[in-house]
Amino acid sequence: MFQPQSLKVESELTRVAGFKPDIIVVAAYGLLLPLSVLSTPRLGSINIHASVLPRWRGAAPIQRAILAADEESGITIMQMDAGLDTGDILAISCCPILSGWTSVDLHDHLALLGAELLLETLVQFEKGEQTRIPQDDARASYAPRIEKSEAQIDWNKDAETILRETRAFVPWPVSFTSLDNKTVRVWRAEIDTSRHHDIPGRIIEHDRTGLYVSCKDSVLRITEYQFAGKKRLTADQALNAKNLTGMNFDQE
Repeated sequence: MFQPQSLKVESELTRVAGFKPDIIVVAAYGLLLPLSVLSTPRLGSINIHASVLPRWRGAAPIQRAILAADEESGITIMQMDAGLDTGDILAISCCPILSGWTSVDLHDHLALLGAELLLETLVQFEKGEQTRIPQDDARASYAPRIEKSEAQIDWNKDAETILRETRAFVPWPVSFTSLDNKTVRVWRAEIDTSRHHDIPGRIIEHDRTGLYVSCKDSVLRITEYQFAGKKRLTADQALNAKNLTGMNFDQE
């Protein structure tokens, strides 16, 4: 595996050429490869991308798929060109996004899927049987890099949206809010339909099953959270320290 910090340095380009590769396989690299590198291998360069292209081109396809409530994701292997995830499609394998999955869950599933699809694709290259399908640019959507500010919880949103954000932002940057000016990170949560919502951000109940927080339209049950500088706690563990019923998460 070769993972240079930059491909703008001549010595790194020379090193790539020195490998005399038949093919270059790129996965989660994060930098655009210059044409001089893409054209170095005899069979070109291919990329393993964690979406069904042309949907979710870019740096954060897994998180954006969960945020958008997509029901399906998958792996695309494409022939790389000078654009951002715009190359011809060589192979696709789709999978459902299961209820409750976080970005970690989807990432781990796609990693296994991608490994299998890559082996199949390399065999096709070896046999000279690979096919190339141009992407439909009119159907393209983009998955920009996740910014930390996106993870700040707005309790005026509906509970379903906040829940998707909570799942999308694990393991980074992790959804966060504040209580008495102290940052609280929310690691796990669920929708609760048995309680009536109140003022957005209010903790209407804290028992051993969770923190029940009012949102715009319903209630979110937080089952695992973390104060800044402290360890992660379940609601049961936190209840032993302090009951938070009636307190309000701050609205920035």
